[in-house]
Amino acid sequence: MESKKCVVLQMQIVYLLSLLFMSSLSLAAAEEQNGMQTYIVWVEKPVALGSSAQSHEDLESWYQTFLPESTIATSNQLSKPRIVHAYHNVATGFAAKLTPEEVKAMEKKPGFVSAHPEAILPLHTTHSPNFLGLNQGLGFWKGSNYGKGVIIGVLDTGVSPDHPSFSDAGVPPPPAKWKGKCEFNGRVCNNKLIGARNFNGISTGQPAGDPPLDQEGHGTHTSSTAAGNFVKGATVFGMVKGTAVGMAPYAHLAIYRVCSVAGCAEGDILAAMDAAVDDAVDVLSLSLGGFSRPFYSDGVAVGAFGAIQKGIFVSCSAGNSGPSYSTSSNEAPWILTVGASTIDRNIRATARLGNKKEYNGESLFQPNNFNSKIMLPLVDAGSLGNQTSAFCDPGTLKNVKGKIVLCERGGAGGRIDKGAEVKRAGGAAMILMNQRIDGFSTLADPHVLPTAHVSYDAGLKIKSYLKSTTKPTATILFKGTVIGDKHAPSVASFSSRGPSTASPGILKPDITGPGVSILATWPVSVDNATKSKATFNIISGTSMACPHLSGIAALLKGSHPDWSPAAIKSAIMTTADVHNLGGKSIVDQTLKGADLFAIGAGHVNPSKANDPGLVYDTQPNNYIQYLCGLNYTDKQIQIITQQTVDCSKIGAIPEAQLNYPSFSIIIGSNKKTRSQLYTRTVKNVGEANSTYKLDILAPHKVDVNVSPEVLKFTKVKQTITYRVKFVAQEGAGKDGVLFGKGYLRWVSDNHNVTSPIVVIFGS
Repeated sequence: MESKKCVVLQMQIVYLLSLLFMSSLSLAAAEEQNGMQTYIVWVEKPVALGSSAQSHEDLESWYQTFLPESTIATSNQLSKPRIVHAYHNVATGFAAKLTPEEVKAMEKKPGFVSAHPEAILPLHTTHSPNFLGLNQGLGFWKGSNYGKGVIIGVLDTGVSPDHPSFSDAGVPPPPAKWKGKCEFNGRVCNNKLIGARNFNGISTGQPAGDPPLDQEGHGTHTSSTAAGNFVKGATVFGMVKGTAVGMAPYAHLAIYRVCSVAGCAEGDILAAMDAAVDDAVDVLSLSLGGFSRPFYSDGVAVGAFGAIQKGIFVSCSAGNSGPSYSTSSNEAPWILTVGASTIDRNIRATARLGNKKEYNGESLFQPNNFNSKIMLPLVDAGSLGNQTSAFCDPGTLKNVKGKIVLCERGGAGGRIDKGAEVKRAGGAAMILMNQRIDGFSTLADPHVLPTAHVSYDAGLKIKSYLKSTTKPTATILFKGTVIGDKHAPSVASFSSRGPSTASPGILKPDITGPGVSILATWPVSVDNATKSKATFNIISGTSMACPHLSGIAALLKGSHPDWSPAAIKSAIMTTADVHNLGGKSIVDQTLKGADLFAIGAGHVNPSKANDPGLVYDTQPNNYIQYLCGLNYTDKQIQIITQQTVDCSKIGAIPEAQLNYPSFSIIIGSNKKTRSQLYTRTVKNVGEANSTYKLDILAPHKVDVNVSPEVLKFTKVKQTITYRVKFVAQEGAGKDGVLFGKGYLRWVSDNHNVTSPIVVIFGS
């Protein structure tokens, strides 16, 4: 009997809900038919209530007086409240469903200020997803399902697990293959943060068992960059307000703590990579690395080779030792090596001099209480003593109270440390100028006092002004977030460069991604402005660029689960952008065209990478002949491949013969190197029936001959091999030009498959 009553009750509930649903549809239709839309209405504060003691109820009663007396009802007289939102704290006004005629009538009422139709604003992210063409609900992001089902393993300093970036809202449970574990106590892990393990210190004899909590911040930042969930209202020091989100917001994260402030032990890194393979991750992200070493003695290279054998994509940072040549880390060809470039956002701080000249710079700290209208005495720290005072090294400044101090980069202190010295000595503000080597690359740092970080060129002009007058003055204008830099992306000065030391016949870095002034999750508040757990920080480095590419690789893995790690890398490289937003070649810190040892294949374009047309695929065993060609012994190669190798039987190939998406050609003075012949094999992953025609931009004093010049495909996954011959012209390498660059492109109606060519002219 009770069961029968329950069924009847359920039927009644369903009937009532269906009535309400149909009524809401009828109401929406009636609103649309009557020309109604949502308006934002601003009104004056009600005088009768005074300015301080206004209850929510009193305000809402006041707002109601502006509405028309009649309401729109459906045929069954169900009505819907007109006011959608009533504002109580941040504004005086409301949002309401109104017709244009009703708004016109409202304008006559006392207290009315203005009204306008509600705007539908685009999503404002931490900006790098938007800069890369990833837009919520559209295109590649939507098509790749935001990375759902893909597991990204991050080897870093751990994670701050209770941050909203690691919420699992919208994230499905991990795939059945997942075998990892969570070492946090309680229910910290979820469908987003599916695993967390601590390997840090184990190889150096420290006790195990501590949870992988991030005490440094780096790992939390990189993890959220790769796969942080959507978090509204992200900001640092009130700047770059928007929604913070990683590259693959619905991908899963597996955290492996291998680093601390003291560094990252190679043994711990290898142990974590080993565990990650067991755990069944799809992508490994490592924002760490050391100096160049042969691959067999490089733990990251060895671990990465083991990972790709299991189909795991490995992304690593190139290092922060630029702009000098041959400074790149993580050079193995089975690793995606990522350099750092800018996005089109600046957090602007402008130095204004007494001669009214202005020089744009950057600073994350933009104080409201600094009076930019007052010109303050300006002093060059280098005029206060020796060279260490020019760098504003600790304890070097005196007689700067109330002054703006010009400090130079370099010396014993970091960028923020220099400001601390100025502040200690009583200085009012700092202008930080680049060294010559850093050129026009400036950074938005959380300085401890009002600061403008300006270019080397600007610094020289400021020094010239200081010498031109007996009473130099300056101030700093804080202009906040500025978007639209046409030079972006440009390569950061700190981003490590090739040529590769371990294997100069492979072009490194492979790609560049956003790595300058990147906002992402941070364990604590850096500005002490919030008690919320939604804390963020802006930092720079190839460490920030690497997780961008790790997240993009996860999107590609989700979109193309059958692609190998090499195919994913090829798709990223051959579709990269080589022009900036201004339509000109990507530049470096000098504002001149960046060479291929800075940008690799170019700047990542995720949407194009999802549809590359052709890929240069390479299976793990294909690397063995390449390793033999590096003159490694059989035992050394066995360290990497974990299999017995006999180079005398399988043979060796030159480095440039590896089926890689780029060419790095070394031309010396002997005849053997003046003419070189290589082959490449491409696989069709685009339309079944497609034709690609050759387009060549030959490097300086080098002829490039390709056969065939047309590739015709009749089915998907079909492969075609082509031959390319590089012939040095007379005088090549003798005119002072050290490097030449060019491109080999296969162009179809829908695709442009580009391989960069770099030529190194040797002796």
